[in-house]
Amino acid sequence: MALTGVEIFKLLPKTNCKKCGHPTCLAFAMKLAQRQASLDACPDVSEEAKRILGEASAPPIRPITLGAGDKAVKMGEETVLFRHEKKFVNPCAFAVEIKDSMSDDEINKIVDGVLNSEIDRVGQKLRIDAIFVNNASNDAGRFEGVVKAIASKAPAVPLIIATNNPAAAEAALKNIADKKPLLYGADESNAEAMVNIAKTYKASLGVTAKGLDALSALTEKIKGLGVEDMVIDSGARTAKEILEANTFIRRAAIKKNFKALGYPVITFAQRDDKILESLVATLGVTKYASIVVLSSVEKWKNLALFTLRQNIYTDPQVPMQVEQKIYKIGEPTPESPLAITTNFSLTYFIVSGEIENSKVPCRLAVMDCEGLSVLTAWAAGKFTASKIAQFIQESGIENEIKHRELIIPGYVAILSGAIEDKLPGWKVTVGPREANGLPAFLRSKA
Repeated sequence: MALTGVEIFKLLPKTNCKKCGHPTCLAFAMKLAQRQASLDACPDVSEEAKRILGEASAPPIRPITLGAGDKAVKMGEETVLFRHEKKFVNPCAFAVEIKDSMSDDEINKIVDGVLNSEIDRVGQKLRIDAIFVNNASNDAGRFEGVVKAIASKAPAVPLIIATNNPAAAEAALKNIADKKPLLYGADESNAEAMVNIAKTYKASLGVTAKGLDALSALTEKIKGLGVEDMVIDSGARTAKEILEANTFIRRAAIKKNFKALGYPVITFAQRDDKILESLVATLGVTKYASIVVLSSVEKWKNLALFTLRQNIYTDPQVPMQVEQKIYKIGEPTPESPLAITTNFSLTYFIVSGEIENSKVPCRLAVMDCEGLSVLTAWAAGKFTASKIAQFIQESGIENEIKHRELIIPGYVAILSGAIEDKLPGWKVTVGPREANGLPAFLRSKA
């Protein structure tokens, strides 16, 4: 049962030291009760209070990590039903299914598709995150060989080992235990054996049952056997069932703090019709799946799903932004043009893309304006003459170029004179108002 803010306050030091970042212990307690703060932020909390508050302050959906290394995927840890309340935390993972009954050539083709699926979109690396290896043959030896081959060909890609056969599960896991895989296939008939295997190889456990009552009873049983890192499958397969089950699970975990369903959800979207599969996957992305399993990795489908996921899991209250620095586009020389813009991701990628289209090597100074676009940043007093001058002076760009000319966006032409006053010896040139005018503008100066 979740504790109220007042109940949490009684367990805190009550020193109002502000070390947690909040003005009072009561304010911190209220944030803990709303799951908007971590107990770790209080350095003076007692061990007894940590024990009592630990579970109460934990996120309602348990965090799970799939895989190891740079491509490990963190899932769960969500605290809200809708992203306008507070951002969704961990983007869902896309996994592609490989059946061990496929030919080696078919398997290699899918693995190659996963390895080549990564794209760069507004500064983020997006990819197919995992491979779901299905023991469709029910042959433990074949399954072990396929898992071993995939792990060798794609060592950094997280793996989901899918079988309800404990012998096949152990045969596969013994070769990849260091990769922190997910073992999917624990059900009422094999729970104890699968728990023992998961504990032996330190794997998370995928738990499946038909219906939410059976599923919650099974997760409680498995937790009692000593495994807490679980991903759950309600047995829903049609779009209607997926929508209903995933929504009920999230509501039960968030609103009722029902721990038996407080785990990441896996959704199976595989369909023969790829358009329909994409639509079912879209449902999983938007309605609470932490893992969406696909049957193939066509690039058109990847792009659509990657874009949707990126938009859903972006904080709606914080603009997307890129790092403040001087970016080199092409191979600029000391004589190449120098332009400036803000660090709003969309602005940066549109401007840099148009500069690339011009085929004119250029330096693009990207200034931190808290992720605002040019006009918005100017109106908010974050893209001003004095701040632009300070950025240029502190960037060290004067040591890399022979000229002293700065191209500013046409929408802030009004700043040109003030920037020249703040940057003695510099010439400020007003560029086009729209980014699509940059290629012709830069070519005319080359």
